[in-house]
Amino acid sequence: MAEIWDWAVKIGMAAVVVVLLLGIWNMFRGGTGNRSQILMRWRVGLQFMVVILVMGGLYFFGQTR
Repeated sequence: MAEIWDWAVKIGMAAVVVVLLLGIWNMFRGGTGNRSQILMRWRVGLQFMVVILVMGGLYFFGQTR
């Protein structure tokens, strides 16, 4: 189960990077502000999801000493 969790975190981080690069590309090519706002909201939502996954993984699969 922990391996699935690890893959979910990696996929989530990759999605954040893709959306971030799309936003940067949109900014440099002079795209619309509306598209930039949509991409920003997606990035923030994905980052929130990744933080929840990481914290959940630490809670459920973290080792205590």
